[in-house]
Amino acid sequence: MKSATHTELAHYDYSLPRELVAQTPLAARSDARLLVVKRQEQAILHRHVRDLPDLLDPRDCLVINDTRVVPARLVGRRTQTGGHWEGLFLSADEHGLWQLLGKTRGRLSPGETITLMDVEGRDALELQLIEKRPGGVWIAKPNSERPTNDLLDQAGRVPLPHYIRHGEMTDEDRARYQTVFARNPGSVAAPTAGLHFTNELLGQLVDRGVTICRVTLHVGLGTFRPIKTASLAEHAMHREAGAIDANTVAKITACRQTGGRVVALGTTSVRLLETAALSGTLQLWSGETELFIRPPFEFHAVDAMMTNFHLPRTTLLVLVRTFGGDELIARAYDEAIARRYRFYSYGDAMLIL
Repeated sequence: MKSATHTELAHYDYSLPRELVAQTPLAARSDARLLVVKRQEQAILHRHVRDLPDLLDPRDCLVINDTRVVPARLVGRRTQTGGHWEGLFLSADEHGLWQLLGKTRGRLSPGETITLMDVEGRDALELQLIEKRPGGVWIAKPNSERPTNDLLDQAGRVPLPHYIRHGEMTDEDRARYQTVFARNPGSVAAPTAGLHFTNELLGQLVDRGVTICRVTLHVGLGTFRPIKTASLAEHAMHREAGAIDANTVAKITACRQTGGRVVALGTTSVRLLETAALSGTLQLWSGETELFIRPPFEFHAVDAMMTNFHLPRTTLLVLVRTFGGDELIARAYDEAIARRYRFYSYGDAMLIL
């Protein structure tokens, strides 16, 4: 399936009333509204996520991203001056060195230390800044030999997007900004379509006959960054690490052979599956992908997808419109705004069939 061609960034803009940006999750995850887009009929229906077992067929395969969000938002002070510092953990290497972004007043210098504070404001950890690299990324070394995930649990905060309460977490966010099937730590943002699922809903889908398959793609900071170039072709796509194993490849292949649909949960699952299928056939894959799904793109692995609503001028919105049909998805967004759907990470969802 090849997409139509829309190559200019301005084509992917829209206006959203500020009050439609969801600031808190719903009390029950699967109570979120679900805007169903049927491409063949060019139709738009209004349902709820809890209705998903009725919308998928027994032969279908639902592909979920089991990445786990790490508490990557860091708050602290410059140890020498006491000046306020905020940062975001990006990754750690095999030597225990961290890559992070940070901001403070004044200029930081290699050798300087940052004292991180826990959510109660107590000193939790010191980081020594070693080297500044392109893109404002610092290499830093913690003053502890404990595993990185343990240190982040002690000193980190939930990395909420800026449009949710300016990134300030509550205790509730620790559980709610995480999917119930999260397993492999490594993301600095949640694969948000998965936030609507409960173990009960997954069980209902299995009872229906739907096969659940796991992949892993660690969501990076670049996911939410707006595109700055006028032409999509000029945009430098960010990299994200992930993997799809032989068991999942076999399940998806079997699903296709029996006439079932591969339903990707979230743009992250789409990106990983299509990376693994760039040859035209789904393959075992692991590594880093910089695939930018934009027109014209030929999809080889994904037949349907469920996703949240995305910010304008982002690679995520380009992906969704490329997959769902440009005019139809633009109309669906207009319909969602008119019907007062909740948008973005804690908002409602869309199912494209």
